[in-house]
Amino acid sequence: MTEQDQRPPFLYVVVCAAGIAADVGKLITAAQERQWHVGVIATPLAMNGFFDTAAVEAQTGRPIRSAWRRPGEPRPFPEPDAVVVAPATFNTINKWAAGIADTLALGTLCEAYGLGVPIAALPCVADALAVHPAYQDSLIRLRGMGVRFGEPYSGVVGEDGGRPEFGWERALDLLDR
Repeated sequence: MTEQDQRPPFLYVVVCAAGIAADVGKLITAAQERQWHVGVIATPLAMNGFFDTAAVEAQTGRPIRSAWRRPGEPRPFPEPDAVVVAPATFNTINKWAAGIADTLALGTLCEAYGLGVPIAALPCVADALAVHPAYQDSLIRLRGMGVRFGEPYSGVVGEDGGRPEFGWERALDLLDR
C-alpha cells in the first residue's frame, strides 16, 4: 500500500479571476463534507481581491498557492487525487488548452493531465466570449483530454434582477462519474 493510498483524498481547487470566485468557500465546504482535503491554487489576478484569501486559508488550513516554489522548498500540498478549476475563465481555458503554463495555476492544470487524475471545470465565461472560435476549439481539445465540464455560467442577470446560482457542487459531482 502506498502513502497516497493511506491518506485522505486530496483535491486541488484552481480559482480564476471572476466575480463569482468570492463564493469559492462553498466548493471547499462541499468538498470537505465529502471527505476531501483541499488545497487552493489561484491565478495571480484572482489573488487581487476576487475572493477572501484569509477565509479560504482558514477554511482549508493551508496557504493558498499562486507562485512557483523555489528550488529546495518542500511541496506544500500532496499530489492531487483530483483537480477542480472553478470558476474557469476564458483566458485560463484557452491558455490551458494551448499548453501555456505561465502561472502556477496553468502549470498545475497542464500537469494534472499527465498525472492522469480526474479534472472537472466549471466555466464562467460571458456569452460574447463563449462563441469565439478559439474558445470552442479549446473546449474540444480539453474534452478530448478527459476534462469534465459543467454547464457554462455567464452570470447574466435574470428578469428578476438576480443572477443564477453558480452550483459549485456540480464540480464534485463531475468527479464522481
